[in-house]
Amino acid sequence: MITDWQPSASLEILGLRAQVLSQIREFMAKHVILEVETPVLIHSAVSDPNIQSFSINFHKPNQPGEEKLYLHTSPEYAMKRLLAAGSGPIYQIIHVFRDYESGKLHNPEFTLLEWYRPGYDYHNLMDEVGELIHRLGFKQTIRMSYGDVFDDFTGIDPHQINMVELQKVAKKGGLHTAANEKSVLLDFIFSNKIAPNLGHDQPTFIYDYPACQCALAKLNNSVPPQAERFELFISGIEIANGFNELCDVSEQRKRFEQEARYNSQTGKTDHIIDQRLLDAMISGLPECAGVAIGIDRLLMVIKGYDDINLVIAFPVDRA
Repeated sequence: MITDWQPSASLEILGLRAQVLSQIREFMAKHVILEVETPVLIHSAVSDPNIQSFSINFHKPNQPGEEKLYLHTSPEYAMKRLLAAGSGPIYQIIHVFRDYESGKLHNPEFTLLEWYRPGYDYHNLMDEVGELIHRLGFKQTIRMSYGDVFDDFTGIDPHQINMVELQKVAKKGGLHTAANEKSVLLDFIFSNKIAPNLGHDQPTFIYDYPACQCALAKLNNSVPPQAERFELFISGIEIANGFNELCDVSEQRKRFEQEARYNSQTGKTDHIIDQRLLDAMISGLPECAGVAIGIDRLLMVIKGYDDINLVIAFPVDRA
């Protein structure tokens, strides 16, 4: 008998999901953070080379031709436009979509909690994320810098090491393909040698990432500069990714253009620069910190599961 019509998550887990979402909304209401909604269909694909967008063709009635739209990979750009319009603190719980993502920790459609705090820096936001995590039943969080945790587990300084030595460390750790990008090498070592060991006793924030992994984060004034970015790990799984958000439109445009060139060189053709975000930043994006938390992974660590399919009613193979 075919049974894949049934949900892969138990009814108990579906109830837990509803409970967790209710607790999150209660937390946000208590902290006077406004719940918002932004579009799932957008005009600009994500520019991050490590993330792939789904696209669809939109046909306007009574008009020839078609228009390409994208399922968003994060509500970040639209939420920053709201911040620039004066929204104040905001959050949303929304489904996001990423192509080429599948496995025990990934489903191409997943649920994301994203929120932004004008006037906060990333340490203030780590405090607030830690408060939410504690409210959901976890122990108090601890913090370690990216440099310190790298040194603890590998004995190297990720901010100062040269490419030749970094390639040797990555090869010794099991990297079998050629790589000459510092970000790729660091990510391989971190993902395989460090991350699985984090957050087993207490939820653990890792902060101040190398500049080559800055994404949309500000850089600090250290030598060499470091990204004012954090991630939260529980039971060896990345749960959250946060930043001191970049507000400098010139630097943002520069990063978009760099990503567009890299995407073009590597065959990723969908790299439209989001001009509406840049215009919003010109208008005035307030100094702020933001974070995204994977709800499905959060449910996994609450229950001690190792497969994301166990917390989603209908993952992609049952959709």
